[in-house]
Amino acid sequence: MTKKESLESIYMSVRKGLIRAVSGMVPPKEIEDIVQETYVRVCTVKNSEQISHPRSFLYRTARNLALDYLKRSETRLAVSTEDDSVDLDRAIEKLDQVYDQVAAKQEFEHFCEAVRHLPLQCRKVFVLKKVYGYTQKEIAQQLNISENTVEKHIASGLRRCQKHMQQNLPGTTKRQGTSTSQEASQ
Repeated sequence: MTKKESLESIYMSVRKGLIRAVSGMVPPKEIEDIVQETYVRVCTVKNSEQISHPRSFLYRTARNLALDYLKRSETRLAVSTEDDSVDLDRAIEKLDQVYDQVAAKQEFEHFCEAVRHLPLQCRKVFVLKKVYGYTQKEIAQQLNISENTVEKHIASGLRRCQKHMQQNLPGTTKRQGTSTSQEASQ
């Protein structure tokens, strides 16, 4: 699958989210046009390989197009009353919150996927330390291993998670042949 095909499939998977994201900013009759324009913009990107986070790129593009629409429509309004004016600041704040929530959820899901790929013993140590906040001594006692081994597992887990997250950016296809049953046997 080419990068363009990947961008198209990602667009199709987040299309409803894009509609929800811009619906709080623009009139209903403009939503579909903005979402379609997002797709057109993505298709015209010359160096799509440089897009490291395609989903975020799509949301940001839709947001910018919605803001452009609001700016244009605000400019066209010669005279407006306080009740009829578009509250641009509130719309921007609302969209920023939606974007931040989506980005944070995607990053967290990507991190969880990286942790799932850790070897079993390393994963146990890593989760006890990073998720539950156990001390190295507590982990060593619970798993019946040395504190030095705990320290090595934590360092290894951090390195492996970082490497996994860099190699498997959101929006790329997952490697073939990995399964939870294989991981559990490690």
